[in-house]
Amino acid sequence: MTNVMRAAYYEKQGPAHEVLRVGDVPVPEPGPGEVRVRVAVSGVHVGDVGKRHGYWGSTMAFPRVVPHGDGAGTVAAVGDGVDPARVGERVWVYLAQSYRPFGTAAEFVVVPAAHAVVLPADVDLDQGAVLGIAGITGHRAVFADGPVDGLTVLVTGPLGGVGRAALAVARRGGATVIATVRHGDQVDEVLAAGAHHVVRLDEDDVVGRIRAVAPDGVDRVAEIDLAGNAALDVEVLKVGGVIATYATRDAEAAVPYWPLAFKNTTVRFLSNDDFPEEANEAAAADLTAALAAGDLRYPIAARYPLDAIADAQDAAERAGAAGRVVVEL
Repeated sequence: MTNVMRAAYYEKQGPAHEVLRVGDVPVPEPGPGEVRVRVAVSGVHVGDVGKRHGYWGSTMAFPRVVPHGDGAGTVAAVGDGVDPARVGERVWVYLAQSYRPFGTAAEFVVVPAAHAVVLPADVDLDQGAVLGIAGITGHRAVFADGPVDGLTVLVTGPLGGVGRAALAVARRGGATVIATVRHGDQVDEVLAAGAHHVVRLDEDDVVGRIRAVAPDGVDRVAEIDLAGNAALDVEVLKVGGVIATYATRDAEAAVPYWPLAFKNTTVRFLSNDDFPEEANEAAAADLTAALAAGDLRYPIAARYPLDAIADAQDAAERAGAAGRVVVEL
């Protein structure tokens, strides 16, 4: 193979069409404990968009960044200490661009061997390519405080990337899963994605309808909007319950402190780049099993070639519950 490849990159933060470039860069070499993956599909996540744009106070830690943390493809080479038999494996990749300058928007990417997870033969590469950031976050939102067998889990934003994973793994973990939706036309899709019960937020007595399923309160909430939903969460949460939140619409909004305190609530804030490695590996195993069983599937909203990566990132920012966006290498 040649020592150069096609990749997308940016050297300053800003709007996608102003800063993203596609060109030839050196092929990365795997170091000890690493593998090089030939990327077939690169998944685009809003977190990738945020890093490129400078949202949430993020800055560039490297002079050049090849974006995207998620992807799927085939192991092409291994570094010292990695079994050579891994060459040729179909894998999905996570955290490729976490504290590293080199993500999956390239023909090849190098990651720690544990971050290249074997993808079952009957699972599309697309599904593996969009799994990492969203799936592991959803798993962590459900399981960060231990098993959920016999518990009740409330999932908000159930048709987003994180929400779909949370539904699937909570149900597979033995929980009774309740989801909230904003519109009636979302109910059937959410039930198909794994919820046992769906409560519409556009109808009366939302608290009462959740309490009808969980009279003593829900044990855990996987929360997409802490500021917007905290008042509802505290009404339906069990004493000693957990809110695991990974996003909020208003970063400076107040929360109902005393009601949360009186219920001895744990509020767990989640950021995917810094989960414990053992949690990442447990999530990777459970999520792969959910894919293999057909319990987790992501709709693909749009596909783009590498040369249109700026369009892909703009589309990912708009996609929401419509599905995920991928770049095909």
